[in-house]
Amino acid sequence: MSRPRPIYLVDYALFKPPFTCRVPYATFMEHIRLIGNLDAKGVDFQMRILERSGLGEETCLPPANHYIPPTPTMEASRAEAQMVIFSALDSLFERTGLKPKDVDILIVNCSLFSPTPSLSAMVVNKYKMRSNIRSFNLSGMGCSAGLISIDLARDLLQAHPNSNAVVVSTEIITPNWYAGNQRSMLLPNCLFRMGGAAILLSNRPRDSRRAKYRLLHVVRTHKGADDKAYRCVYEEEDAQGNCGISLSKDLMAIAGEALKSNITTIGPLVLPASEQLLFLFSLIARKILNRKIRPYIPDFKQAFEHFCIHAGGRAVIDELQKNLELSAEHVEASRMTLHRFGNTSSSSLWYELNYIEAKGRMRRGDRVWQIGFGSGFKCNSAVWRCNRTIKTPFEGPWSDCIHRYPVDIPDVVKL
Repeated sequence: MSRPRPIYLVDYALFKPPFTCRVPYATFMEHIRLIGNLDAKGVDFQMRILERSGLGEETCLPPANHYIPPTPTMEASRAEAQMVIFSALDSLFERTGLKPKDVDILIVNCSLFSPTPSLSAMVVNKYKMRSNIRSFNLSGMGCSAGLISIDLARDLLQAHPNSNAVVVSTEIITPNWYAGNQRSMLLPNCLFRMGGAAILLSNRPRDSRRAKYRLLHVVRTHKGADDKAYRCVYEEEDAQGNCGISLSKDLMAIAGEALKSNITTIGPLVLPASEQLLFLFSLIARKILNRKIRPYIPDFKQAFEHFCIHAGGRAVIDELQKNLELSAEHVEASRMTLHRFGNTSSSSLWYELNYIEAKGRMRRGDRVWQIGFGSGFKCNSAVWRCNRTIKTPFEGPWSDCIHRYPVDIPDVVKL
């Protein structure tokens, strides 16, 4: 067998929502009261969620969601997709000098908005890309789809030498505003916000010097065979016929199980031998002596300098910090991304990586662990090694606010 080709992350670009789309707490609460579809209990429930969410005052919703009532039309959804995706791609092409006609592989992932023609076709049309481009559109794969796209790009780049791949990760919010009263479906209204990322990958040797990172591993875990896991994030209609995403009370427990499976696979790939032996001895002791013995949690801080945990919500970050025994600084990028941008779905990992760069913390040789969770239920990991010390960027989504971070985020913000 031939040796696998090294895969490089040349650069990436992020969508920065305009200030006109900003949704402070007061605006959000005023709108849900004026929209009129919620009863008093529903309004109070959303207020309590927002108070404890970890989101700040600068997160953004698309223009259609600022109307009273919101206008989740196909036209408005396409307009949001064009705003987010084209903005990120324009920035990527400018930063890298890549011409759209030189793109070999294009992968677009967006879970809940899947028009015809596809979003990837929309990109090909906008930038007049080549007719022989290898184009893919991934939908319905949840917040972890960004790393699935990276995995697909890696496999394609292994098969096609001297090629590049552009990955676009986003979630279009416009068509997914839930207009009912069911509590399990109201959570996404409070957490999900605008965001998008465009990433350039390459297997070309000449890109190795200018690339920011090299991809080391991608590990994917799918718990969809279990009925509870399959339905814990589920799109359906409520009793009144309103469509929404229902989040199960079992979500955190299921995410924990998915993470355990993922860690079991990724551990031997990244952990030093001493940690692997301790984990093995713990496993043997639990099986032979007593299952009640607390399992040994490997010290992943010996394997990684930086952690990018999907900013799906405060509880997700809290749980992973506790289970992996991470410090406040290790989860700082995730917490601050949630505060500044909200849950931007599959693109959140890239806002977190950009936060670390904006803080001037990324050094040559540093290893980064990206962890994504999504419907299905899936837990996916990507491991990167920094190719060169990253200079603090002068542009990007954090450029005008990084000096204010980190900020103290209280357990409850009284509205």
